[in-house]
Amino acid sequence: MPVTLNHTIVPAVDNERAADFFAEVMGLERLPAAGMSGHFAPVRVNEQLTLDYLTVEKPEGHHLAFDVDGTTFDAVLDRLERMGVSYGSSPREPDNGRIDHPFRSRGLFFTDEAGNLYEVMVLD
Repeated sequence: MPVTLNHTIVPAVDNERAADFFAEVMGLERLPAAGMSGHFAPVRVNEQLTLDYLTVEKPEGHHLAFDVDGTTFDAVLDRLERMGVSYGSSPREPDNGRIDHPFRSRGLFFTDEAGNLYEVMVLD
């Protein structure tokens, strides 16, 4: 059996708000609260993976990178623009408004309030 990632914990200032934000931007399913005390706010990324947002006192951002097709990329870009969320072509400039990714035909970075850096790249 190949190794697959089942879930990862994503630090958040407010887990519900962070999960809702990510799910809306990416067009993904927000799942009901999970964990023994319901302390995780999960988002289904695909059949194998959920991101489980967890409220922590001092969140340190993570870098999460996603390969998508061109249609999905266009939809993410449209949602970011409609939501007024800054994005950019570099992790050092996630707010420059560009999508000329250094390693792919198109790609972008955006952040959330905890400092998580999301990267969305067109899989060529």
